[in-house]
Amino acid sequence: MAGSRVLSGATGVVGEVLSGKDKFKITGRTAAAVADEVLPALSSTVALLNAQDPSEARNFRTMVTVALREAAATTDGPSPAQTVMIDKIRAALCEED
Repeated sequence: MAGSRVLSGATGVVGEVLSGKDKFKITGRTAAAVADEVLPALSSTVALLNAQDPSEARNFRTMVTVALREAAATTDGPSPAQTVMIDKIRAALCEED
């Protein structure tokens, strides 16, 4: 919930894209299957945004990163499995750190 609130507050091009989220259909039934769909889509999105407007790519990466932090902060910290997935998401966003 916390992470989705962050994403729903996005503005600009990123906000417009995220407002059409009902158009995205995820068919995976397991965390691994969802990751197989979502992680390449994140990488493709960043690449497309970088080609069109690098500042929007930074905005997108920031929004997703803040959503990850908010989601992890709702508990006593992320579980080991959540930490692994967060690292995979950050890698898909081409982030370092």
